Amino acid sequence: MTRRRWATLAVLSVTLLLISLDTTILNVALPSIVRGLGASSSQLQWIVDAYAVVFAGLLLSVGALGDRVGRKWIFLVGLLVFAGGSALAAESASPDRLMLARAVMGVGAADLMPCTLSILTNVFTEEKDRVRAIGIWSGTTGLGVALGPILGGFLLAHFWWGSVFFVNVPVALLGLVAAIWLVPNSRNPRPRRPDPVGTALSIFGLGLLLWGIIEAPGRGWTSAAIMAALLAAGVVITSFVIWELHVDHPMLPLRFFTNRRYSAAIAALALVLFALVGMFFLMTQYLQFALGYSPLEAGLRIAPVAVVLLAVAPLSMVLARRIGSKAVVSSGMILIAIGLGILSTTTVHGTYRDCVIPFILLGIGVALALAPCTESVMGSLPIEEAGVGSATNDVSMQVGAALGVGVLGTALNLRYQHLMAQLVSSSRVPANVQKVIEGSLGGALGVAQRAPTKFGDLLAAVARQAFISGMDLALIISAVAVGVAALVVLVLLPNRGTGPTDLPMS
Repeated sequence: MTRRRWATLAVLSVTLLLISLDTTILNVALPSIVRGLGASSSQLQWIVDAYAVVFAGLLLSVGALGDRVGRKWIFLVGLLVFAGGSALAAESASPDRLMLARAVMGVGAADLMPCTLSILTNVFTEEKDRVRAIGIWSGTTGLGVALGPILGGFLLAHFWWGSVFFVNVPVALLGLVAAIWLVPNSRNPRPRRPDPVGTALSIFGLGLLLWGIIEAPGRGWTSAAIMAALLAAGVVITSFVIWELHVDHPMLPLRFFTNRRYSAAIAALALVLFALVGMFFLMTQYLQFALGYSPLEAGLRIAPVAVVLLAVAPLSMVLARRIGSKAVVSSGMILIAIGLGILSTTTVHGTYRDCVIPFILLGIGVALALAPCTESVMGSLPIEEAGVGSATNDVSMQVGAALGVGVLGTALNLRYQHLMAQLVSSSRVPANVQKVIEGSLGGALGVAQRAPTKFGDLLAAVARQAFISGMDLALIISAVAVGVAALVVLVLLPNRGTGPTDLPMS
C-alpha cells in the first residue's frame, strides 16, 4: 500500500510537470511564432494568457465538481482534453487558431491541476507523509515553470515551433494509461449542490479583468473599451463575492479566508507566480532579441533557476518544520525581490553574466516559498474540502501567472511604444510599417534588417534600448510588489498552523 501511494504521487507529479512546463515553455517560442505566424505583441500575450485565463477561470468549478463526482474521473477527462488541445495547438496556422487551441488546453489543465493536489491530500493522510508529498508537488510546480524554456529551446533547435505543444500528446496519453491503474478515486461524502451562478461570475469577472489589462497598451488605459471592461470586472467580481456569501451552497466557501494561515498563503502564492512567470516572459525575449541567443541557448541560460530550485525545494519543508513557515516564506520572497531588483538594472551594455546571480537568487526564493505556502493552504482545510481547497490554491497561482504576463507585459509595452513613437514620428515610415515597429521588438528588428543600413542600425539600437527600458520598469514593479508581499507575510502568516479546526463551521 505504501509503495502504491508513492507510485500514485509519481503519476500526479509527471502530470503536474506537464502542466507547469506549459506555463513557460511557450515563452521561448514567442520569437519563432512572431516570425512564423506574424503575431503582434498583444496577440503574443493572449496566446500565453488564453491558457491561463481559461485555466484559472474554471479551476474553482472543476475542483468542486471533482469533490462531487470523483476526482479520478475529472483527472482522466483532463488528460484527454489536454492532449487534444496540444495537438490542435501544434498544427495551428494563425495566431487566432493558436489562441483557441491554448484555451482548450486551459480547460484540460483546469481539470488536472486541482485533482493532483486533492488526490494527493486524500492519499497521504498522515501529516509527516503529506508534508513530504506536498514538498515534492510544489517542487515539481516550480521546476516545470523553470524547465519550460530549456525544453522549449531544445525542441525549437531540432523541430518546428509547434513541437513545444506536440510533446504533450504522448506524455498525456501515457499518463492516462498509468492513472487508470494507479490513481485511486475519492470524493466528498457530503457534496454541495452545483453553483452555476458563482461559476459564471468567476469566469466572466476574471476574463474581463485580464482582457482590460492586456489590451490597455494598444487601446490606451483611458479608452472607453478598457475603462468599461475594468469597471465591469469590478462589478462582476463584487457580485461574485456577494453571491457566495449569501448562497447556501457556495462554489467557494468564503469562510476559508477567515483563516489567516490560508489567506496569507494564497496571496503569497499569487505573488510568487506573478514574479516568476512575468520574469520568464521578459527575460526569454531579452536573451534572444537583445543578446542574440538562439531559443535553445536562451533556455539553457535560464537553467540556473531550475537547477537551484530543484536543489533547494526539498529543504524548504524541513526548514519550515524547524523554524516555521513565516520565516521561510518571507525569506524566500525577499530573495525574489532582490533578484528582480538586480535584473532591473540591466542596460544595453549588459551581458548574460549579469543575469546569473539574480537567477540563482530567484531559484532559491521560489523554492523556499512554494511548498510551505501550499502546505499552509491544504493543512488549513478539512480533507473532504480538498478539491475546492486545491482549486483555490491553483487559482491563486494561475491568476498570479496570468497577471505576471499581463501587468509586466503592459508596463513593457507602454514604455517601449512611447520611446519608439519618438523615432517613428521623426522618420518617413509608412503607417503599416510603423505598426510593425511599435508592435514588438521582434517586429522592429525585422524591419531594421530590411531597411537601408543607416536607418536600420539606428532602428535596431533604439528598439533594443526601448525594450530594455520597458523591461527594467516591469522588473521594478515586480520587485516592489513581491517586497511588499514579503512584509505582509511577516505580519499575517502564522509561524505554525493548527489545521482545519481554525475554520469556522458552515
